[in-house]
Parts: sequence; C-alpha cells; structure tokens
Amino acid sequence: MGAVKSPVHLVWRTRGLSLRIPRRTLIAVAGLLLTAVVVGVFSLATGDYGLSIEQVAGALFGHATGIESTIVLEWRLPRVLTALLFGAALGLSGAIFQSLTRNPLGSPDIIGFDTGAYTGALIVMLVLNLPGGVTTAAGAVIGGLLTAAAVYVLAYRNGMVGFRLIVVGIGVTAMLTSVNTWLILHADTQQAVNAGFWGAGSLDKSGMDQLSIAIIPLLVLFLAAILIAPALGLLELGDDAGPQLGVAVERTRLLAIIIGVGLSALVTSFSGPIAFVALAAPQIARRLAGAAGITFLPSALTGAVLLLTADAIAQHALPDPVPVGLVTVILGGGYFVWLLVAEGRRR
Repeated sequence: MGAVKSPVHLVWRTRGLSLRIPRRTLIAVAGLLLTAVVVGVFSLATGDYGLSIEQVAGALFGHATGIESTIVLEWRLPRVLTALLFGAALGLSGAIFQSLTRNPLGSPDIIGFDTGAYTGALIVMLVLNLPGGVTTAAGAVIGGLLTAAAVYVLAYRNGMVGFRLIVVGIGVTAMLTSVNTWLILHADTQQAVNAGFWGAGSLDKSGMDQLSIAIIPLLVLFLAAILIAPALGLLELGDDAGPQLGVAVERTRLLAIIIGVGLSALVTSFSGPIAFVALAAPQIARRLAGAAGITFLPSALTGAVLLLTADAIAQHALPDPVPVGLVTVILGGGYFVWLLVAEGRRR
C-alpha cells in the first residue's frame, strides 16, 4: 500500500484499487479543515467570559479544571460540534440534490423538503399538543419524507427530470408555507412564539444529549451517501448513459432522495429549518475544488464551515445574539440572487 504523487493527482493504491484525488481538491479539503479549526477555536474562546487560546487548549486536552473546563467542554463545545455536524449534513444533502437534478437550484430548502419538515413539527407542537423533543423530531422527519414523496409523485412523468422536480418543489414550498403561517396564526400565543422561534433555525438548545441522539442516524446517512455517490456521479452523465453503465436509474434516484431528505429533515427536527446552507455549500465547494461536477466531501466540509461561521456571527458579531437561521437567510439571500442572475445569463 502506498501513495504515488503526480503533477495533478494524488493516487492511492491498495489491493489493486486506485483512488485518484485532484490536488486542488486536496488543497480545498485541507483549507476547509483549517478554517473549521480556526472558527471553532474562536467560538470556544469568545463569549461573556473570554478565554485565551492557551486556556481553550488546556480545557480540550484535560489540563484545565474549574470554570474554564466547564465553559469549554460543557457550554461551548457541544454547540460547535453540533454546528459542524449539522452543517456537514446540510451541505451533503444539498450536494445530493444538486447532483440528482443537475441544477444549482436543487436544494432541500428550495424544493420544499425543509418546509415539509417544519409543517410536520408544527402539527406535532400546535395541533397534537404533544411534548417536545423526540416527538417534534419524529414529526419533522415524517413531514419531510411525506413532502418528498408528494413532490416525487407529482414530478414523475415516465422518469424524473431535475428541472420539473425543482418547479414542483417550489410550488409545494409555497403551499406549505401558507399552511405553516395559518397554523401559527391560529395557535395559542405562547405556542406560536415558541414555534416561530424554532422556525427561525437555532442552535441555542445544542447540548451533548442532543448531539448523542443526532449523531448516530446522521453518521448512518453519511455512510449511505458515500456508498451511493459513484452511482450518482454516473447519473450526472444522463439517464440514457446510466443503464449502459450498470446503474439502476430510478432506484438510485429514489435512494438518493430518501438519503438527502433524511439528512435535512434530521437537522430541521433538532434545530428548526436553517436555510441556504444546503443551497450554497455545494456550489462554493465546487469552485474551491475546481471540479466539473458536485463533490460530496468538499460540500459537506463547506456546509460545516458555513454553519459554524454563521453561528459565530449570530452569537458574537451583532449587538444581540440572534438565531443562526436569520444569519444564513441574510447571507444566503444575497447568494441566491447572484445565483439566479448567473444562471439567467447562461441561458
């Protein structure tokens, strides 16, 4: 087993197999990891009780006790890890849908799946009046999956066309947004306030308990995405090329939708809908990696960095802390306008 360097690629050979990774992709991955570390350390050190880098490092490596250890390990680290995990899930979900639709507008928050997850959570909270936590998470996941099924059925016409999926999804998003507004307007005042705050997308309730529940299903979905990635890459060549290359087109597409919806719905179930990370991360990652198509690992890392950075801004860069979803909407809205203009010029 060994690594062989070439001018353009890193080639890793083992047991007769080889994996060629473009050097620019490696540089992008290394840069994203470094950025995540820098922003993470900043988030751990910054707050009402400021800490130095030495104090943060001491707490992380077990050399600190008392208040410093409590602040870093119990108060701030769970939020940083949650932002990284949820951001990676959103970035990977966006990569799956943009690969599937072969369109930069393909994203779970644009085509209705996040909105459907929010609808499911609202029904649990406002209609069924069930206690929060697991029941709200279950409602969000079920709502996201049912919305995905509805969009898939409505968009299917002797096969699936990415542009049709996006158009149908946007229509479903508009309808579900109206339903969500109606549910909140007709709810008890305190319930409506709680639902509205949750709907803004927030990591304020992040903790090790939440992280321990979310990490196992998300890791399973990460693994499933890795396994399905080669087939999705072949589908980007077109539906006609897929069967010739041994890809079961509709089965692969259906599995990809389930995995992508699962990733975004799980994040929504714990933190509320966080917009635009899934939309922006794959396109930013593609430009950083210099890739012709969507790349899964850089997309996940970009999503992690975007959400962690947005949360740092939401906590520390504004006069008062705000939900992270408000920051991603502001930043993502500008990106969305730029993306629409760029796509319009191509056509």
